[in-house]
Amino acid sequence: MDGASNVPASHDTGLVLHVLGARPNFVKAAPVVRALADAGVRQGIIHTGQHYDTLMSDVFFADLGLPEPVANLGVGSGSHARQTAALLTGLEEVVEKLRPRLVVVYGDVNSTLAAILVCAKLHIPTAHVEAGLRSFDRTMPEEVNRVVVDALSDLLFATSPDALSHLAAEGADPAKVYLVGNPMIDSLFAALPRLDPAPIQARLGTPAKYAVATLHRPGNVDDPETARELVDAVLEVSRLIPLVVPLHPRGRGRLAAAGLVPSADLDIVDPLGYVDFLSLVRGAALVVTDSGGVQEETTMLDVPCLTVRPNTERPVTITHGTNRLVTPATLPAAAAKALSGSDLGSPSGELPPLWDGKSGPRIARVIVNWLSNNES
Repeated sequence: MDGASNVPASHDTGLVLHVLGARPNFVKAAPVVRALADAGVRQGIIHTGQHYDTLMSDVFFADLGLPEPVANLGVGSGSHARQTAALLTGLEEVVEKLRPRLVVVYGDVNSTLAAILVCAKLHIPTAHVEAGLRSFDRTMPEEVNRVVVDALSDLLFATSPDALSHLAAEGADPAKVYLVGNPMIDSLFAALPRLDPAPIQARLGTPAKYAVATLHRPGNVDDPETARELVDAVLEVSRLIPLVVPLHPRGRGRLAAAGLVPSADLDIVDPLGYVDFLSLVRGAALVVTDSGGVQEETTMLDVPCLTVRPNTERPVTITHGTNRLVTPATLPAAAAKALSGSDLGSPSGELPPLWDGKSGPRIARVIVNWLSNNES
């Protein structure tokens, strides 16, 4: 896992490549990789190293049973321009060398955008898992990535019915679009027997009743004043209930400068592996987040979730789940309401459509059929 030198020397015209750059990508990819392996499809994973910390990436390969990557680009962090430039250069070298039949990308991170741009220029077909999600907020870098990626992808795998409407409004060819459900939920279904809060609570010294917070979005942490408002609100929540904060490397320094420091009621910990983190979430009375995936995971686990964002590209977590949008100003009151039991549970009483643990096989069937119908 130490660079493009691990790439096999010969081209493999039957190869399907998966480009993964951040924790949510790994979770979404694992069910697809498994299902394609069951179908006998030859595959490889490119780990871009966008999440460069071991706890942000390598442990997820172990937790999710993903195979060793054929290449690790190790791009690390940086501004959007610098990171994307490094991704473009690294991915071009690997994709040109391997010339895969299909490249599969996931979500909305810079690795996803760079892979789509490289493949479009090299005329390599692509598939986007989680197509059609929209926040309609172009101030979010992820929203820009989503729109560009969907415009250039050859196969569009939508996780929710609203995504179909967005793709249709943007003129996507219906023949390219498939409603497949959410592969992140496949991974959660598979992990459920291992999600025991007790071991991680014991390891962290967490009390019986606690909340969890994850915060890293640029809109929340990059501006010092905004970060200070958010931290003040989080500190108020910690006065209501002990709070565990697995802190993402992105923005860690800014949040600390804004006053997010450990206290008797606020435990700041390093990023956790997939099973440890979801075990902690499963036992929590409340989750505060600005993450997209956590909104979905808390909906599945029926844990109250307060998302500190003005919008979400995952509205099904509100209509079918436990998620609520809040601002820093409204967060403490919303937390108090949730903890009082007056705003808990799934409003609709059911999970979103096709959240049944079978999305990976659905995606694999489409890819296998596509490969059969597009033989070179």
